[in-house]
Amino acid sequence: MKKLYFIFNLQAGKGNLAASLAEVIDIFTKAGNEVTTRPTQDRGDAINASIYACENSFDIIVCAGGDGTLSECIEGVMKSSNRLPIGYIPVGSTNDYAKGLGIPKGIIPAARWIVEGTPMPCDIGSFNDNYFTYIAAFGAFTSVAYETSQQIKNIFGHAAYLFSGMFQLTSIKSHRMKIEYDDIIIEDDFVFGMVTNSSSVAGLLSLNDFLIDDGVFEVALIKKPSNILQLYEILHSLINMKQDLDKDYIRCFRTSQIKFTSLEDTAITWTLDGENGGKADINLIKNNTKAISFMIGPQLESNFSDI
Repeated sequence: MKKLYFIFNLQAGKGNLAASLAEVIDIFTKAGNEVTTRPTQDRGDAINASIYACENSFDIIVCAGGDGTLSECIEGVMKSSNRLPIGYIPVGSTNDYAKGLGIPKGIIPAARWIVEGTPMPCDIGSFNDNYFTYIAAFGAFTSVAYETSQQIKNIFGHAAYLFSGMFQLTSIKSHRMKIEYDDIIIEDDFVFGMVTNSSSVAGLLSLNDFLIDDGVFEVALIKKPSNILQLYEILHSLINMKQDLDKDYIRCFRTSQIKFTSLEDTAITWTLDGENGGKADINLIKNNTKAISFMIGPQLESNFSDI
């Protein structure tokens, strides 16, 4: 019998996990697992819970919550010498990374998917001394995810991010940055930058031809537009990623390591997986290839290099 450590956030999403909790535990138990439960109490609690599971002879961690809860579980496992595989039940308001993993919608289908799955190694990003699962970003709209209240997120879902982002259109600020990757150095004014390992960011941007275990990130940098018309063209180009991007203002590439240096007097605020990632003048982002295994059930092969 395997020992399963079940970490869950009852506040995530619309709070509908509570009604399914008993059935989820029953699914895990009938699959031959000895289940220990750990409801999170505060921000950062899932980090400590994951470390505890890794250091106390458990076989698997299951995380139920939003992207923030998953990110905390990832950080705890990455900080442990014994990195347990993770099963993820997405119940948040966006759940971007779950889409890349191919996790089915619905709490019960996701739970069944985990017990039927096999561990598949995936890439994890490091941001200085911290970790992220699917995105590190700065600039326009990046504060939306962590400044939008949980109550609004629960009610409106994706619309909450759109509504909040609209109010930032008139206050977009550019940042002078030096960006270094693959022996290339760029210096320019950028209004937005993201380093991502997800097929979807906030449910809005669809990135093509991506793998979550290939050892590289997808990077997008947006230069400062000169007027509102150019800003509209940039947003339209991003939302329609499958079409040609506006090369004058948007730069997209792949890399395994990238360094951002602020050339301004004040440090720039970053977001990591939709949470406030703090400020620093110099930020080094690395891809930790196949660092953590996720339980993957029946899955399209396109998101993995060798499934």
